[in-house]
Amino acid sequence: MNELLAELPHGRDIPAEDGSDRMHMTPPCIGGHLQCPFGNWGRTDRTPVDVEGPVELGIFTTNSRVILLSIIAVGIGVLSAFVALALLRLIGLFTNLFFFHRWATTLISPVDNKLGAFVVLVPVVGGIIVGLMARYGSERIRGHGIPEAIGAILIQGSRVEPRLAFLKPLSSAISIGSGGPFGAEGPIIMTGGAFGSMLAQFMHLTSAERKALLVAGAAGGMSATFASPVGATLLAVELLLFEWKPRRFIPVALASATAAALRHYIIGPGPLFPVLAHAVLIGPKALFGLVLVHRGRITLGATHCLCLRRRRCFRKLPIHWMWWPALGGVVVGLGGLVFPQALGVGYGVIADLVGHNIPGRLLLGILLVKWVIWAVALRSGTSGGVLAPLLMMGGALGGLGSMFLPNEGIGFWPLISMGAVLGGTMRSPFTGIVFVLELTHNVNMLLPLVVAVTIAHGFTVLTMRRSILTENVSRRGYHLSREYAVDSLEVLFVRDVMRTNIAALPSSMLLKELDRMFSTVPRSQLLYPISDSEGYMIGTVTQADIRKQLEENTLRGDDTRLTEVVQPDPTTAYRDEPLTVVVNRMAKTGITEFPVVERSNPRKLLGLISLNDLLKARVLRLQEEQRRERVLPLRLIFLLGTRWRRSKPIER
Repeated sequence: MNELLAELPHGRDIPAEDGSDRMHMTPPCIGGHLQCPFGNWGRTDRTPVDVEGPVELGIFTTNSRVILLSIIAVGIGVLSAFVALALLRLIGLFTNLFFFHRWATTLISPVDNKLGAFVVLVPVVGGIIVGLMARYGSERIRGHGIPEAIGAILIQGSRVEPRLAFLKPLSSAISIGSGGPFGAEGPIIMTGGAFGSMLAQFMHLTSAERKALLVAGAAGGMSATFASPVGATLLAVELLLFEWKPRRFIPVALASATAAALRHYIIGPGPLFPVLAHAVLIGPKALFGLVLVHRGRITLGATHCLCLRRRRCFRKLPIHWMWWPALGGVVVGLGGLVFPQALGVGYGVIADLVGHNIPGRLLLGILLVKWVIWAVALRSGTSGGVLAPLLMMGGALGGLGSMFLPNEGIGFWPLISMGAVLGGTMRSPFTGIVFVLELTHNVNMLLPLVVAVTIAHGFTVLTMRRSILTENVSRRGYHLSREYAVDSLEVLFVRDVMRTNIAALPSSMLLKELDRMFSTVPRSQLLYPISDSEGYMIGTVTQADIRKQLEENTLRGDDTRLTEVVQPDPTTAYRDEPLTVVVNRMAKTGITEFPVVERSNPRKLLGLISLNDLLKARVLRLQEEQRRERVLPLRLIFLLGTRWRRSKPIER
């Protein structure tokens, strides 16, 4: 091998980066390369697509487009507030029609109905209507709204069918109005998002910008429904945006704030569930919240398992899924006959849980009956939200726990349990904390809520692979990760991973001189910079092009110099660029190996960077996660302790 390399022309001396010495580029050491499933991406003869120029680094990538999106988002926030009002009125209308046979839009509870045993038929009729709407209207109205919004963002490019904006609120109002044990938040998230997406589809926007407006509509509807602008924004970020970028967060937050401000005039002011203020400092008694959370763990796990089992049971039935909501309605009707407080949205029951002392028998009925009928109805495919049922079951669980825990005031333990169940089930701890605070305006609950929600979140993360909100997405064959971290490609630069021990071939070299080298030396370098007599780069050539020319020369019997096959003006990378910029450039151009040049002198070659080099950033991240080491030796502790005892003055 050494004899072979000695016969080959040596690589050119390339000017060093500081201009003082010469950096010697050795002959190529050719080895394994990355096989790309999309064809020969290593070629340089592909037309570049929108390759960006010099990138000015900053901690954010937001540009002036956020101003336009924010203006549009404010309008979507106004629209979402009226959509929320319409949905609440529709729920009130169908509740009055189904249970009291009158035309009224007031949002009331079906508890005081006079139907007797016929109340069992009401949810069945509602389930039949919803099933027909799902089959002949749109199947996407099934479910509680949030998974459908997630699916629209991840799978459909933030495009929502326009008819869904009308069928979803109508079907949800029929389902809840006929006694379905759901809340209005899921449908309003999907409906507000549908209107936001529909408006965005009329504009010339990217998929990411459509996502921002879809989520803005969802957050606006949530904010107007619950008078919770901050909680709605956090829910949008944690469950829908999957990112913390200002160019998405700003429009969403403005839409949420606009809808909350408008709610004051068209729906009414908050809070939705006012409570008496509790003590600012509760001392060590807050630790008892851990016991309550431990009780909540069992409920969370049982709820998840029951939902899965019910879904499997419905799938085994020899009937069309259109009839599943009606069968689920039978269970809901029987539950309503036994315990009518479990029917409907249950906002009045939640207000009683946090504002009054409720007998244990009633709390047990709320917890058990609501839990069973909600799990069955949810898996039957009917339409409705999950947040209100979670709040009700969490409040009932907390009320039962308050019989054994220290007395911290009316509604204290129900509020703690609400936040724990909400944050743990949705895997959104910040949403669970802030949402409960905004529903009650009881800021003194912040510290115990942080403790309870954090423990519940930690337990569900360790014991459950997916949540109720993301399970439908996974059943479609998609994997959703909700861990936010800085990409390692963002913090490393080209200079950290580029190769400098490369081959730069002289332009005067004949192709036949490379023949024996390519037949005996392992293949590692797929791109070869071509340098002139002064050592500056004039272009590049790929290994595939060289081999093709060698075959043609063998047939023709002539000699070809590298200058005849060189590709001038190749796509390059700069040593001070973040790796994420290079990755994006590779994706746009289809080229997987770039020469690295000096920004001030593009002909000055510094090295090469390829996809294999970019993997070094991933290796670094893996080492950070998996490599364990003790930085400071344990003997240092004993050494410091010995020195401290020696330096301590002697008492006399």
